Amino acid sequence: MATTGNKNINAKLVLLGDVGAGKSSLVLRFVKGQFVEFQESTIGAAFFSQTLAVNDATVKFEIWDTAGQERYHSLAPMYYRGAAAAIIVYDITNQASFERAKKWVQELQAQGNPNMVMALAGNKADLLDARKVAAEATQTYAQENGLFFMETSAKTASNVNDIFYEIAKRLPRVQPAQNPAGMVLMDRPAERTASASCCS
Repeated sequence: MATTGNKNINAKLVLLGDVGAGKSSLVLRFVKGQFVEFQESTIGAAFFSQTLAVNDATVKFEIWDTAGQERYHSLAPMYYRGAAAAIIVYDITNQASFERAKKWVQELQAQGNPNMVMALAGNKADLLDARKVAAEATQTYAQENGLFFMETSAKTASNVNDIFYEIAKRLPRVQPAQNPAGMVLMDRPAERTASASCCS
């Protein structure tokens, strides 16, 4: 969830997508400005944080980069539960990764936060000659499903910062509830029982 206070927003963001789509590369480019040509697969999940100024607020993203391997799929709800935003990443040179991204969108729509800001990232946009997923079809899919769509390249840094800034702009600017989930305890004087001992 996104929580606010004095124009500071803390937002949990999760990256989901198929193995090899470039989720970790996108995060490393955004957080550290780095690109590693042969990035090892994430095991479980990795955590990063990054702060940026957007309009009238400072947004601190708490970023969960999840593993794309199917064997880790059952762990994903633990990471997207309570998330304010998600980036679903696919590889533009791999049609199967786009089909997998659609499954993530369906899962988030069914089980995720209903106010979640969802972005669809067509990664590896620097490999245009090897493209297998048409940008026009993806844009139509994104519009039909309430997502916003950008093609990115972690290698060249194209649109990497832009997708995070766009998410930050779209986060709801709601104030936290006065009494968040939990019970309210009333301060009452203790009632005295007639007898102070158990066996009178």
